[in-house]
Amino acid sequence: MIDYIGVSDLERLVRAIGTGSFIERLSTEIESDYRRWDEFEKTPRSASHSPVGVIELMPITDGRLYTFKYVNGHPKNTSEGLLTVTAFGVLADVHTGYPLLLSELTVTTALRTAAMSVLAARWMARSDSRVMALIGNGAQAEFQAIGFHRMLGIRTLRVYDVDPVATAKLERNLRSIAEVAGLEVVRCGSAAEACRGADIVTTVTADKKNAVILTPDMIEPGMHLNAVGGDCPGKTELHRDILLAPNARVVVEFEPQSRIEGELQQLPDDFRVTEFADVVRGSARGRAGPDEVTIFDSVGFALEDYSALRFLHSLLAADTAGRRQIDLLPELVDPKDLFGGTIGATAAVRIRRAG
Repeated sequence: MIDYIGVSDLERLVRAIGTGSFIERLSTEIESDYRRWDEFEKTPRSASHSPVGVIELMPITDGRLYTFKYVNGHPKNTSEGLLTVTAFGVLADVHTGYPLLLSELTVTTALRTAAMSVLAARWMARSDSRVMALIGNGAQAEFQAIGFHRMLGIRTLRVYDVDPVATAKLERNLRSIAEVAGLEVVRCGSAAEACRGADIVTTVTADKKNAVILTPDMIEPGMHLNAVGGDCPGKTELHRDILLAPNARVVVEFEPQSRIEGELQQLPDDFRVTEFADVVRGSARGRAGPDEVTIFDSVGFALEDYSALRFLHSLLAADTAGRRQIDLLPELVDPKDLFGGTIGATAAVRIRRAG
């Protein structure tokens, strides 16, 4: 029997401690794992692309625990009443190879993406940042808003989406969340308008194309850009000149993956970037001065899912009443007798009855 977390289980675990607290605690776990970056066996995710979307596998291990996430990205799904992104993951014991946990990761991915965004901003944004532009008001938007409000003290959220229905959804949901009390939400008519006066700009759009959501004229000295949406080959959100600006600093999660999938795919291979692990370990700076433009080119990395799965498994230890398990693996008296201990046992009963 292995532990199992479905969507209803995840909802219960999050509600027990609050969404903001969950994001904050998960952010701490992610930071802790980035500090031991060299312990992990890392690889870019494996992606299978089709004309309508992508399916990816994201594995990682520190030699003690192993995790992988299955995740898809299909922007056309919403027109069919389906989610753009779904995911599940496994946490396993390297010593035995046995899985310890099978978990939903659709909602968890949104939580960990917000946790990673705010963590990076803590290291890179100006400490007096209070206004954030949120461009792209779809499935990730509320999580980003809650995380930045709780952990960075964002007080004003300037929102824009090409789909006004998405913005209305975001406004409605934020009004119903007590955790964001005091957060002013300002609806804007364009991305440029949303950026005016913002200390932090988060882009989290869904279209899988080389889009130009932000242009150089929208960028003000000292801004922190949290570029989340450009997360697969052929999908970007920032004009390349923003990255090439002399006062810009670009930080990524795992450079080999970001060169394939992030905003970096627009730039030559010799363009220098900083990995986030170097920032948290003190070998690189997240920001050099108040006027520097900092850019977190976020594509999502397997270490963050490792942290999330490990964190979820730890929460189950205190959730004995609601803890669920599934018989994913056979339990045998004789580990060498797979047939006799499973389907063969049923066959033996039938033979005896027939005799």
